[in-house]
Amino acid sequence: MSIYSQISSNKLKTWVIITLFVIFITILIYIYGNASGYGLSFAGIALIISGFMSLGSYYYSDKIILSMSNAKQIAKKDNRELFRTVENLCLGGGLPMPKIYIINDSAPNAFATGRDPKHAVVCVTTGILEKLNKLELEGVIAHELSHIRNFDIRLMAIVVILVGLVALLADFFMRSLWFNGNRRSREGNSVQGVFLLIGIVLAVVSPIIATLIQLAVSRKREFLADASGVLLTRYPEGLAAALEKISKDKEPLEVANNATAHLYIANPFKGKISGSWFASLFNTHPPIEERIRILRSM
Repeated sequence: MSIYSQISSNKLKTWVIITLFVIFITILIYIYGNASGYGLSFAGIALIISGFMSLGSYYYSDKIILSMSNAKQIAKKDNRELFRTVENLCLGGGLPMPKIYIINDSAPNAFATGRDPKHAVVCVTTGILEKLNKLELEGVIAHELSHIRNFDIRLMAIVVILVGLVALLADFFMRSLWFNGNRRSREGNSVQGVFLLIGIVLAVVSPIIATLIQLAVSRKREFLADASGVLLTRYPEGLAAALEKISKDKEPLEVANNATAHLYIANPFKGKISGSWFASLFNTHPPIEERIRILRSM
């Protein structure tokens, strides 16, 4: 498969998943509204709260992530080779120069964050600088810059907000059962009873489904960033070799947590990766072996 077909395929799959997610939320709103007796006003409350949450997430999530990761901003004089690598790739990709941060951790990893290319950050660990050669590091940086150029940072922020909205809807619905139980028992009908039963089931499983969709989008964007990164370097083997080294290094990243794990170029928890099909649904990243295979087939 060519680089361009890889990019087109992953973009299409991402938007199919996003479309299905929106349809899923619309169905939830319809069922919860009918089951609670509030109709569309039920969804309105959740949307208002979600809107305030999204504003905070949009403007401050990068600062929160960098603080949680103990990342420190560096200047050009601190690591000229790293700066030259980022600058050259930005020139080739027509991107503004992002801020560069370093995490003092010997585990090799990297991530990008920010709300758009003009407000972006590339962050690497000291481990990745020590353990990768120049071409491998270039492949990693190109991958992270591709996340910025593809607006993956913004897309994943939107997906996180949608996941939060699903959790809010489920919570509001379950709380409404307590506040309006007596009125429903007197005025309810068989149709509303069916909606009520379906609503209770969805309130339990919908946050899990939403999380699975979020992780599926994250995995597709990793494939997309791999392919887009190769367009910047014109050297698939650089990123493939980097991923191979990162996967063989068994040291977990100490500052990583469940909230930030999906941002990194490879799963930072290393030993906690499970191989079963069901468990793979909950992985933040696609199998690294598959990523390497696709890169080497380009």
